[in-house]
Amino acid sequence: MENQIVNRVAASSLVTFDLEELYVPGERVVFDLKDFLYQEIILREKDFRQHIKDHNWNFYKDKQVAMQCTVDAIIPTWAFMMVASALQPFAKSVVVGSLQDLETYLFLGQLQKVDWHKYLNAKVTVKGCSKVEVPTSAYVEAINKLNTVASSVMFGEACSTVPIFKQKK
Repeated sequence: MENQIVNRVAASSLVTFDLEELYVPGERVVFDLKDFLYQEIILREKDFRQHIKDHNWNFYKDKQVAMQCTVDAIIPTWAFMMVASALQPFAKSVVVGSLQDLETYLFLGQLQKVDWHKYLNAKVTVKGCSKVEVPTSAYVEAINKLNTVASSVMFGEACSTVPIFKQKK
């Protein structure tokens, strides 16, 4: 039995925190306000309201929506509010910004739901590789939370980690 292979990673007390598990499924789309502007540059309230009234909002059913304006135009706050109000019955979520901003919003929302106490005094490895792109801001928020409860935090895979934090004794 001297040559028995022992999986030291499996036998260790390391706990893996995998941000990929927090990925919110669903199609992500951009809603561009420029399409509701006069000549894609000027917001005229009457025309804008008509576009909202006539638009097929069913396209956004069950989708995650990033709302933005891709032209250099002055868009009043109420216009974003009006579009968000029209999207609300259809979209799963709506944010102002890019698809990256949307992804950050979704991950941060999921991180708010995590029971961080289950990592109390644990040696945690934050998994580095995933099949979905995890925003850096999600990793930063995870370490902000883990620093308050874990005894140590590392980043990477169990076979190759980078130490991030270790509680002082």
